[in-house]
Amino acid sequence: MPHLTIKHFPQDVGEQQRKQLTEDLTALVMRHFEVPEGAVSIALEQVDQSAWNDAVIVPEIIGREHLLIKAPDY
Repeated sequence: MPHLTIKHFPQDVGEQQRKQLTEDLTALVMRHFEVPEGAVSIALEQVDQSAWNDAVIVPEIIGREHLLIKAPDY
């Protein structure tokens, strides 16, 4: 607790970028949820653009707007 999943279009996310993203997100989550570093887990999930609607918009966004803390503007 807590766990973040970031879904994104396929792209090469280099090791340095992954490391920096992990450090930045972990620090934010630790601060806002008041948890130790070991309590945070993060996943990156690539989703093909052609599957975005079925894999992300329908199951994660539509009908779940009340859970979003930032909604997309598309």
